Amino acid sequence: MNSDRTLALSVLDLVPVRTGQTSAQAVVATLEVAATADKLGYRRYWFAEHHNMPAVASTTPPVLAAAVAARTEQIRVGSGGVMLPNHSTLIVAEQFAALAAIAPGRIDLGLGRAPGSDPVISQLLHQSGTAPGAETFPQQVREITALLDPAGAGVRLRGGEGYAVRSTPVAVAGEIPQVWLLGSSDFSAKLAAELGLPYVFANHFGGPGLSDALATYRDTYQPSEAFPKPRTILTVNASVAPTAEEAAERMLPQRRTMARLRTGLPMTAQETVEEAQATPLPGPAESYATKSGSTDPDRLKEVVDTPDNALEQLTAFAGRYEVDEVMIAPVAGAYDGEPIDRAPGAEQTVRLLGEALG
Repeated sequence: MNSDRTLALSVLDLVPVRTGQTSAQAVVATLEVAATADKLGYRRYWFAEHHNMPAVASTTPPVLAAAVAARTEQIRVGSGGVMLPNHSTLIVAEQFAALAAIAPGRIDLGLGRAPGSDPVISQLLHQSGTAPGAETFPQQVREITALLDPAGAGVRLRGGEGYAVRSTPVAVAGEIPQVWLLGSSDFSAKLAAELGLPYVFANHFGGPGLSDALATYRDTYQPSEAFPKPRTILTVNASVAPTAEEAAERMLPQRRTMARLRTGLPMTAQETVEEAQATPLPGPAESYATKSGSTDPDRLKEVVDTPDNALEQLTAFAGRYEVDEVMIAPVAGAYDGEPIDRAPGAEQTVRLLGEALG
C-alpha cells in the first residue's frame, strides 16, 4: 500500500468450506480472493492453522502461502499463524526459508502457541511424545529467529563443542521472513516486546485484554535490529456488501459456525445464508450467535456494513489503538446457487474495502 494512506489493510484467511464444497474448491476460491487482494494493494495475506474442522481447510499455512506467492506479485504472504507447539522449530524455519527463496522479501512467519485443535488431534500431532508446554514457547521462538538468521543457530553438543545449524544454505538478510508474534494476552505481548518482534492481537476472537496487551507491548518494547520500533496489527472479522442488509445476511453463517464451536455443538461445513436462516440453533447456541453480532466501538470484533461505513469503522478503530494496520478476516458467506469454486462473500468484502480505500 502507498505510504500516504491512512489505513493499511491485510487479510487473514481460514479457507472456509461451505455446504457442498470440497477442500479443493475452497482452495481455488481462496486463490481468487488472494489475487483480488494483491491487485488492490493489500499489505499481507496470511493463513491460519486449524485441524480437523469441517468448515476450515487452512491446515498447513506454508503450503497455502506457497500457492498464493506463486500467483501474486506484490502482497506479502505467510502464516497467521503457525502453532509452534505442533511443530519442530527446524522444520518450520526450513519451510519458511524455502518460501523466502521462492518469494524473496514477501514472506511473513506469524507464530502462535495455541494448539489449533482438540486434545485428540493434538495427541496425533505429537505421536513421538507430548506437546511442548507454554513454558517452552519463548525458547521455541528464539530458536526460530536464530535459525532464520543468515548466521544460523549454534547448538552445544554434549562434548562441549559448537555445531552450526541453518534453515537454508545461504540466506540474505533483506529477504528472510519477518517473524511476528500472535496472541491475545499479556503473555504474548510481553514476549514480543522482550524479543523486539512485531505483535498481532487476535481481536477477532472477541476476548478481553486488548488495551492492556497493547500498552504492555509498547511500554516494555526492546528495539531489535529488524524492528527498531514496535509494530502492531489488530484482526477484525468482516462482511462488506453493497447494502448493510446483505452484509448482515452474509455474516450469519460465520456467526452460527462460531456459536457451534463455543457451545459444543457438532461442527459442520459452513452453511449457506439460506441454510442459516432456515433453522434456529438450540437455545444457548442461538443466543451466542445473536450476541456475537454486537459491535462495541471500543472493541470492534467484526465490521458488517457497506464499504464506506466499514472503512470508516476500521479507520477509527485503528486510530483509537494507534495500530499500524488492520487485518480483516473476510468471513462473509455465500448464497445458494453462487459458484461453488468461488468465495463470493469474501471476494466481495476484499474488493469493496480495497476500492473504498482507493
